Amino acid sequence: MSKHYDVIIIGTGPAGLTAAIYSARANRSTLVLEGPEPGGQLTTTTEVENYPGFENGIQGPELMDIFRKQAHRFNAETVYEIANKVDFSQYPFKVFSDAPNEYTANAVIIATGARAKRLGIPSEGKYYGYGISGCATCDGFFYKGKKVFVVGGGDTAMEDALYLTHFAESVTIIHRRDEFRASRIMVERAKSNPKISFLLNSVIEEYLGQEKMNIKSLTGIKIKNVKTGEITEHAIDGVFLAIGHTPNTDVFKGIIETDEVGYILTKGKTTYTNVDGVFACGDVQDPIYRQAISAAGSGCSAAIDADRWLTEHH
Repeated sequence: MSKHYDVIIIGTGPAGLTAAIYSARANRSTLVLEGPEPGGQLTTTTEVENYPGFENGIQGPELMDIFRKQAHRFNAETVYEIANKVDFSQYPFKVFSDAPNEYTANAVIIATGARAKRLGIPSEGKYYGYGISGCATCDGFFYKGKKVFVVGGGDTAMEDALYLTHFAESVTIIHRRDEFRASRIMVERAKSNPKISFLLNSVIEEYLGQEKMNIKSLTGIKIKNVKTGEITEHAIDGVFLAIGHTPNTDVFKGIIETDEVGYILTKGKTTYTNVDGVFACGDVQDPIYRQAISAAGSGCSAAIDADRWLTEHH
């Protein structure tokens, strides 16, 4: 037997939980399916210093716990379940989870986020969030006077490297080829910056680090030259992965319109998707900003759009 809600939010993080706060405060019965990473990408971020309201910074998991408790305060329900199937072809909408449970809703908000692509090295998971980051604008501040590497060869890699020069002592762009996908102007800007150097035809083979008092930290990397096979070791403080993001939209394929990468397309300045009554917010539809604050803002927008849509249709 399925349970029915006014609004089901698929996904968590700043977007999903902000949507839950606004939806529940609008007196809409609200359920959040938190997915495989409750709290979203911020749960892998140790220190958050750029979210307004926390002058001394806050731990990512702690911030998400505050969001969750605030949603609970207004009677939103959250469950640690993954939506593995949806049926938006009939009304009310159906959402199936891995529990397994079946839920129905009058409106659905998609907030499944996106994940930074990783290199897939075994030691990567150990130091992700402890010297390895997928967001230069989020974490660059912590690398004042440090030596960092940026992995990638596209515009994002060049932009991240240039941004990091505001803080780091040195920035090395490492790329597996000797040519870049980045636009010529971005490459020239990077090459003309005295803080940036390049390590081409090279890949990271292994991350090196230490653990003291249960605190992990990245201390270096092993690099392999793909042409000669030579392996060298470099002492560094941080690695920024700039090889793209993957939006978490697999479960919506063939149902919700996306761009060629997989980001959900929304109409104009709204959070409306191609399916009437289904909305999208946060990193799953934002390939540009990817910040906690912008995700939270779009979560607010999605809840308001959903509430107004429900008022008009029910």
